[in-house]
Amino acid sequence: MMVEIRWHGRGGQGAVTAAELVAYASIIKGYYALAFPEFGAERRGAPVTAYNRVSDKVIYDRSPVISPDIVVVLDPSMVSRDIIHGLKKGGLVIANTVRKPRELSELLGLDYRVATVDATKIAMEVFRLPIVNTAMVSALVAASKIMDLDTLLQAVKARFSARLASLNEQVIRKAYELTEVM
Repeated sequence: MMVEIRWHGRGGQGAVTAAELVAYASIIKGYYALAFPEFGAERRGAPVTAYNRVSDKVIYDRSPVISPDIVVVLDPSMVSRDIIHGLKKGGLVIANTVRKPRELSELLGLDYRVATVDATKIAMEVFRLPIVNTAMVSALVAASKIMDLDTLLQAVKARFSARLASLNEQVIRKAYELTEVM
């Protein structure tokens, strides 16, 4: 079993941290996992791509994920047919958008499973900043079941200070409840 995930976002939204949280939570569950970024200019707002590989066997491939099982889009302005290139048949698109999954699927002409959540709204309510990484990891958990919520929360508590972990837990629980899957 190998699951490959490609994250698309902009600098400052937390795509790299999201991939790291997925890897850490996967390792907690006893899997092998990798998380690695790919970006050009390191500046807020610049496009960022991050990758995960999660497997029950040792992972030797450290190349970018060209044919992901899952594509996660953190920035609503980046949601397009181009961003999902290479997605495997039967794959899953998870997007930060105000649109419903069916609406997004029809708009983009997608023939994939689709999940949506308004992660920006959730992050603004809790953090007062558009840092959507943990909301999108929560949407990944809700839509894919590659890990459980408790394991994600355990990874968050290990990664962040107590105050930030508490805020992130609020974001994660809200996003998990509000993620819609088609």
